[in-house]
Amino acid sequence: MKKISMRTRVLTGAVAAAALGAGTLGAVSASADTAQTPAVQAAVKADPQNKNLTETTELTVEAATKAAQATLDAAAKAGQHVSVAVVDRDGITRVLLKGDGAGPQSPVSAERKAFTAVSWNAPTSELAKRLAQAPNLKDIPGTLFLAGGSPVQAKGAPIAAIGVAGAPSGDLDEQFAQAGVAALGK
Repeated sequence: MKKISMRTRVLTGAVAAAALGAGTLGAVSASADTAQTPAVQAAVKADPQNKNLTETTELTVEAATKAAQATLDAAAKAGQHVSVAVVDRDGITRVLLKGDGAGPQSPVSAERKAFTAVSWNAPTSELAKRLAQAPNLKDIPGTLFLAGGSPVQAKGAPIAAIGVAGAPSGDLDEQFAQAGVAALGK
């Protein structure tokens, strides 16, 4: 009788285990494709009147892009080189455009202004005025209390915001942001 080396036995065992595992995985995978679990069925039949659920309104990426482009167009018409950011209700950037000739700091500043505007549902020019009464507001991470951010609202609630940075004044930045908000109403 021929003696089998330890290396051969380990290798043979590993191959057998892999084959068995692949067969089991294939069987489980095949059954998962055809059978719905009770949890999946429950999710499919979720009651929209359930008080545990919430509905939200948000801009589509097409609408966010339209608003961003309208903002850049307003700035270009005024001869300004800016960056524009459109964020969703959670402050997550949906669209960020760095205009030709815009400064290197402008994309980050635009995002922070948009984040600030959506967080407080107010133009950042108004929020900047609140710093006199509450100077610690500026310490909140991700915020920038300079004019140039405008919220986008649906039924009075913030659903997005547009932030602009790069013009010589925050008032101009905010004017361009408001042009982007106005473009959404068209």
